Amino acid sequence: MDAAAYLAAAPDARRTALARLRELCLVELPGFEEAIAYGMPVYIRPGAEAGEIAWANQKQYISFYLMRTDIREAFADRLAPHDMGKACLRFRNPAKVDFTLIRDLLRATAAAGPGQVC
Repeated sequence: MDAAAYLAAAPDARRTALARLRELCLVELPGFEEAIAYGMPVYIRPGAEAGEIAWANQKQYISFYLMRTDIREAFADRLAPHDMGKACLRFRNPAKVDFTLIRDLLRATAAAGPGQVC
């Protein structure tokens, strides 16, 4: 399975938001490889062994995974009001995905260069 097939299999109610997430990742992470790992689309920096960004359609929400601790710390104030696990930003309503925040997180990840992932 690839990211396009993953997206095509998503529920109609979430597909538009998931497609926008994918589009942002492809645009804002130039040079990163899109792959499937742990059953979801991930974005891997050239030469890296692990993905730094991922997204998924979960049963209860859309997940955006930000595996870079340094980026999470830099955006702590903007992430604080959101439902966030260790590295997982969760959006229960597809219409309320904060695409501006996600774009900024992606840009910061791309600009930061290689770094440690959790």
